Amino acid sequence: MHDTDLERPLDGSAPDETDISLRAYFSRFSDDRLREYDPGWSDERLIEWDSNFRSDGALMLVCCERDIEIAEYRIVLEEHIHRRGL
Repeated sequence: MHDTDLERPLDGSAPDETDISLRAYFSRFSDDRLREYDPGWSDERLIEWDSNFRSDGALMLVCCERDIEIAEYRIVLEEHIHRRGL
């Protein structure tokens, strides 16, 4: 799978700039780092693990048209982990 494939939504919908940025963000995580993730973590634990969230609860990313809240973050992260076969 090419890295650009990981930047597209799994459902085939047309991605916006934020979709691509978030998926590219996860593409930079190592396999070992992604294996640490536990879907049972609280939102607070997940924010601590990532350490790139703003004080208002949104992920800090450049090139975003909209805020990425924790619920979307989890969905896309879990999809990304699955697509990488981890």
